[in-house]
Parts: sequence; C-alpha cells; structure tokens
Amino acid sequence: MAQLNDPDRQLDAFRKAKRKVVRLSGKELVTTSYLNQGQQLPLVMRPHADNLDLPEWAGNNRAEIEKALEKHGAILFRGFNLKSVAEFERFVKEVSGDVLEYNERSSPRSQISGRIYTSTDYPPDKQIFLHNEQSYNLVFPMKIFFYCAQAPEGGGATPIADTRRVFERIENEIRERFIERKYAYVRNFGDGFGLSWQEAFQTTRRSEVQEYCRSNQIEYEWKAGNRLRTKQVREVAIRHPNTGEWVWFNHLTFFHFSTLDRKIQEEVLKAFAEEDLPNNTYYGDGRGIEAEVMEHLRDAYRQEMVRFDWEEGDVLMLDNILAAHGREAYTGERKVAVGMAEAWGWART
Repeated sequence: MAQLNDPDRQLDAFRKAKRKVVRLSGKELVTTSYLNQGQQLPLVMRPHADNLDLPEWAGNNRAEIEKALEKHGAILFRGFNLKSVAEFERFVKEVSGDVLEYNERSSPRSQISGRIYTSTDYPPDKQIFLHNEQSYNLVFPMKIFFYCAQAPEGGGATPIADTRRVFERIENEIRERFIERKYAYVRNFGDGFGLSWQEAFQTTRRSEVQEYCRSNQIEYEWKAGNRLRTKQVREVAIRHPNTGEWVWFNHLTFFHFSTLDRKIQEEVLKAFAEEDLPNNTYYGDGRGIEAEVMEHLRDAYRQEMVRFDWEEGDVLMLDNILAAHGREAYTGERKVAVGMAEAWGWART
C-alpha cells in the first residue's frame, strides 16, 4: 500500500511498465500499459496517432474495449486531449449507448448537461469510501464513467478496487453469513441531515414515492413532520453477467455508520438515535453488524485499493460490477464529471 501512495515510486513504476501497441482495424492507433508494474487495474490506453478522436475511435472499437474492460475492470484513457463535457458525453454514448438518469439518489450531485452530473458534491476535506454505484437499487448501471475537466492541487484521486479480489479477501465464514442473511439498508429522510426524500426520489408527491418503493422492494414508513424511513434488503454478492465471476457487490460497508469520518460520527450521534440515523446497514434480519466484521470488510477494500492522480482530460471507464470506486479528500478546485450507462438488474442475475 505504501508504494501505491508514493508518487515518486508510482511514476517510476509507470515509466518501467511495458507498453504494447494495440492493432485495431488494421492500424496501430492505441498503446496499452499499466500504472504500476504487475498491477493490471486499471488498464491505461493512450493514443498512438495524432489527433485521434476518442469518441469516434471508441465507437468503432466497442467490442475490443468491452473485452479489455471485462478482463481488467477499469480502463483509463489518457492523452486523448478530451476538452469538454460534451465530448465526454459523446464518448459515453459511442461506447455504451444511452446515458442513464441518476435515480434513487443517495448523494448530492449537480446536473451539468443532459444526464452528465458532477461527481458527489461532498466537502473536499472528506473522503468517500469505496462502493459500486447504485448497487442498492434493483436496477443499476453496468458502466460508470469519470471525466477530469480540472485536476485538484492535491489529493482528489478516484481510488478503485477489483471486487473479484475483494470477494476473495473476505473470510469464508463472514462472506457466507452475509450471502445467507443478506443485508438491510435503512434510510431516514427529513431530519435535516443528508438528502431530503424529495431530492432522493426526485418528486414532491408522497404517492409517487410510495409507488416507487412498492415497485422496488423497499419498505417505507412516514413519520411525523413529513419525514420518511425506508428499508431495503439486498444481496451482497453477484455473478458478473458476462464473465460468470463472483464479486462483492453492495453498499453494506459504504453506508454503515462506522465507516463515516470519526468527527461526523460524533456529531450525528449527538443529534440522532440509532434508528433515526440518515444511513445505516444491518444484517438482513435487522440485527447489528459486529464492529470487527465491519473493520474486516473495510480492510478487504483497502488491501485492493489502487489510486492515481488525475490529469486533465483523463477518462476513467469502470465496469461497475467488477470495480468499486471512491474519492480522496483534496485541496484546490476539482472538476470531475460522471456518466452512467447500460442498465442491469438483480432480477436478471
């Protein structure tokens, strides 16, 4: 882990990493390499020709990109000189079709253009733990994309982790316990902390919230003062629909109260009883998860975490099932756009 967080060693390893030319459509257009020698996440693709249009090239080589993504879980497109959110959105559409809307929201985002959003609007001095986008939804994106329009002065990386390897790192007894019992995600809205239910469900009508919950296997309870509590029981693991590999795919660790920054934990506990916490997770039967189990799960992610510093114009493409992502704290201004594509669902697995 020390090597991953040491910029000098990381740069040295990158320089030593062997590059190869990828021949697509009979032309030598792209080279591939790794950020760290012997570490295959992410695969780095760079243009081997001047003025190569990334969206056009990606659209013409979609099958090859998909094959590489299923092997590595993440591809970093670097050096393609992508200059705008519009070009980024065009890339997403070329490689994955229609861009998805951000539904059943759990974090604040601002819409930039169309269905392209800012990455989570969260204080820059706080980190965001590794997770798979919208894994708590019955329908979730198979792909998630990030575009760096402006790199921060310091920090601000989007760390990633191979969820196949996270799955293998978790002790068999703990893993099987969760597979059998599942996990419960409980949310409380309207208490002045976190998103309102109106923002989360993108409506001001209770009837629409109730219909959404009934259609998506979410229990709901209206509390006094126009407040809402929801509970959804979800699986912790999934087989990738194309590769058949088992992966650890959930928001169990991310939403557990103990994963929050220590100071935030203290502030929230002063304001709320446990049952009224904005977000928390439990075993599927509602019982609390042991502190040592939660630490074991967090450690499994940390052991597999890979980080790199953003460069302006970078595009990071993730298979949302095979790769978890997070965010480091940062200094200076950071502009990273996000797009999601290829809806999939638990019912199809």
